[in-house]
Amino acid sequence: MTCLIDVLPPISIDLNADLGEGGAEGFAHDAALLVLVSSANIACGGHAGDESTMRATVAEALRRGVALGAHPSHPDREHFGRRALQRSPAEVFVDVSAQVLALHAIAQDLGGVLHHVKPHGALYNQAAADPALADAIAAAVRYVDPQLRLMGLAGSELVHAARRHGLNPIAEAFADRAYQANGQLVPRGTPGAVIEDVSQALQQVKHLLHEGRVQTIDGHWLPLRAFSLCVHGDGAQALALLQALRQALDAWGIYVTRPGPSATKMNTSYR
Repeated sequence: MTCLIDVLPPISIDLNADLGEGGAEGFAHDAALLVLVSSANIACGGHAGDESTMRATVAEALRRGVALGAHPSHPDREHFGRRALQRSPAEVFVDVSAQVLALHAIAQDLGGVLHHVKPHGALYNQAAADPALADAIAAAVRYVDPQLRLMGLAGSELVHAARRHGLNPIAEAFADRAYQANGQLVPRGTPGAVIEDVSQALQQVKHLLHEGRVQTIDGHWLPLRAFSLCVHGDGAQALALLQALRQALDAWGIYVTRPGPSATKMNTSYR
């Protein structure tokens, strides 16, 4: 097997999860995940979440030293933000800025600082391929705070838009989602789109970190470089996968940090 690019494993990686999506009854689950991650993407009202869940999740993330991120989406709670809506860039700007501002205010009230923004669900996937939507999101993030970082699919329009708007992007990859040959995620509902087998997910991460590539759903190899790994907090195997992933990263000599040019070792008391 020929490696497409010669890559040395990184010495550190950010590990993020989407949280605050399960209501009050999901808080114990989220609290367990916050022991294992370095960044939290917190639902802020579009697809899930309300003031109570935002406050509880922010407070627990701050207690754990986890970077705070806003997780805005299309305003579509009925379909959990996973239905593609045809909203204009102007509407997306309003949607995103309002949701990010809501979490920003809560973070400040609790003595924290919002670190990044990561769109959710269909909005994330649409903006990954649509420059106009990506620009609307980046503009909304910059409007709230130009120091905020914008997290997006590695190689996508979201990452490009962040740079166009003077933001510092975070290119991310997924442990628990399959890829298409064009670098986009396989749409949910397609067989194999969600990787539920922990060993398969770990193998995907190993290829990514050690070889700089992932195998696409059709068997091809896609060069890919990312600085953050996502595990979906609502996944059936989320806790088991994060626990196994932390153990694997330790074995590979890769420590978990929040993303940043001067990241320091943190959040190691997960055992």
